[in-house]
Amino acid sequence: MEEMNGTADKASRGYATVPQNVDQTPANSTSKKTSAFLKLTSLITLTIQNALLALSLRYGTTRSGDRFFASTAVLMTEIVKFSICLLLVYFEKGSFSKWKNCLYRTVIQNPLDTLRVAVVAILYVVQNNLLYLSAANLDATTNQVTYQLKILTTAVFAVIMMKRRLLALQWMALLVLVIGIVLVQITESTDKIGKNNPDQNRLIGIAAALGSCCLSGFAGIYFEMILKTSDISVWIRNVQLSCLSMPAALVMCFLKDFEKIRDKGFFFGYDLFVIYLVLLQAGGGLIVAVVVKYADNILKGFATSMAIVISAVLSVYLFGFEISLKFVLGAVLVVLSIFIYNMKPVKKDPVIQQDTPKAIADDKV
Repeated sequence: MEEMNGTADKASRGYATVPQNVDQTPANSTSKKTSAFLKLTSLITLTIQNALLALSLRYGTTRSGDRFFASTAVLMTEIVKFSICLLLVYFEKGSFSKWKNCLYRTVIQNPLDTLRVAVVAILYVVQNNLLYLSAANLDATTNQVTYQLKILTTAVFAVIMMKRRLLALQWMALLVLVIGIVLVQITESTDKIGKNNPDQNRLIGIAAALGSCCLSGFAGIYFEMILKTSDISVWIRNVQLSCLSMPAALVMCFLKDFEKIRDKGFFFGYDLFVIYLVLLQAGGGLIVAVVVKYADNILKGFATSMAIVISAVLSVYLFGFEISLKFVLGAVLVVLSIFIYNMKPVKKDPVIQQDTPKAIADDKV
């Protein structure tokens, strides 16, 4: 991601920057206070967004009444992301003519470069559909805890694809993560929705969550490699990504729900809550972008851990979630593993920074 203190150009290409002598001026002091405020605000927002998303997905996919089609929600989320990224590129360029020329030059005149993100676009569409499937078959807390396995898949793909070396402490954290998730799964904790709905299948939910983790890990590292090998800003890359993910999501609508959409309509089951859910998902990636810029890995891990705790507590009151001792132990191990994994930076070439735009790709849900 772009770093502060005049290093945006280098950081946007994924390179670390050499710390400069800090100018102790009033302007610099104000800049520090602003940065601290943005860090705190973005982390609080990320925590709330993560917790709300887990709970909202569970409610939206299991509530009574007309049920919207998940494939159409994924497509609408991609359209919203595309619109937001276009707006951010406009603010980045400062004028309509520069905005138009930039998009034409990077997206239209350079189709081969745009096609580089085709694999990522398709994987994210499949991943987002899997997230809806897992939310419909697993309670919010179990789903959220299981989804943290993306830390393991991302690490494995980073080692394989980018030749990145992990510290022994980080491998230990990944082991703790797996043990914690296994404990959560063997407890078979669920909520009242799961008990009263025979159509829900826990095995399908777990498989969908694990599949989503694998796709997230591969797509995140692949997208990071693309970002590090070009001078194009992350927002332009996300525009390119949306240009391909929208058609992919449309194809998924036809493959998965064509007959239902034909008979009932594309927006069947839509109401204010579904619109809120689409906006919540679309805004998640942008929130992560801000966190990556102003916070570090430990604070991001703290936000994720707090979201798990918040969603677990709220699930008890909202969905009648039953917490067992094994579940608590497993969740604690998962939270602990997140902190341990982010305590030390990944061992790699010193010119490559640790906080990269990968996080945006990794949470593009």
